[in-house]
Amino acid sequence: MYRYRQMRFERREHVVGIRKARGYPWHGPPHIGKDNAYRIVSAACYEHKHILNTPERLAWLEKELLDTIKDNNVHCPAWCVLPNHYHVLVFLKDAAHFSQHLGRFHGRTSRLMNREDDTAGRKVWHRCEDRFMRSERHFYTSVNYIHYNPVRHGWASEWAEWSYSSIHGYLDEKGEDWLLNVWQDYPVKDYGEKWDKL
Repeated sequence: MYRYRQMRFERREHVVGIRKARGYPWHGPPHIGKDNAYRIVSAACYEHKHILNTPERLAWLEKELLDTIKDNNVHCPAWCVLPNHYHVLVFLKDAAHFSQHLGRFHGRTSRLMNREDDTAGRKVWHRCEDRFMRSERHFYTSVNYIHYNPVRHGWASEWAEWSYSSIHGYLDEKGEDWLLNVWQDYPVKDYGEKWDKL
């Protein structure tokens, strides 16, 4: 999904320049109007910058994100926060309502991080994308994808090494054998490859 991270700096600037010139959306495909459905919601930092660049900031953003989800009475079976993006799997009764609250979350966290970094006006988040779950297979593959994300992007060598994820709740409640069975039954394969190509 994020081949951008493997690119050299010059290539990143070139590719981002092309996307900007063509006016392509980076993280904003159309939102399908389905309520009462599970969705994977993803948001990335502007230009994939590592703004969530300390353990303290990652933990803070994870708490802010989960508080926003909880305050809206949204069920969230899986999440992961990384230095330049996050994923949540949520059941949304009213997608438009949640989208408004997520927008406020992005605005609030942007202001706080910019104040802390003395970067007033810096764009922190660049929109969101979401996909609704079409089947049980899609749901569990999404859970695996979210938990595997830190390994996929090179931030950890194993799922459980990453602290800012729901994987630890699954290990406590379901156990490692259950997780391995779900991984075998619902492999990630190329899941997510076409979501976000720079």
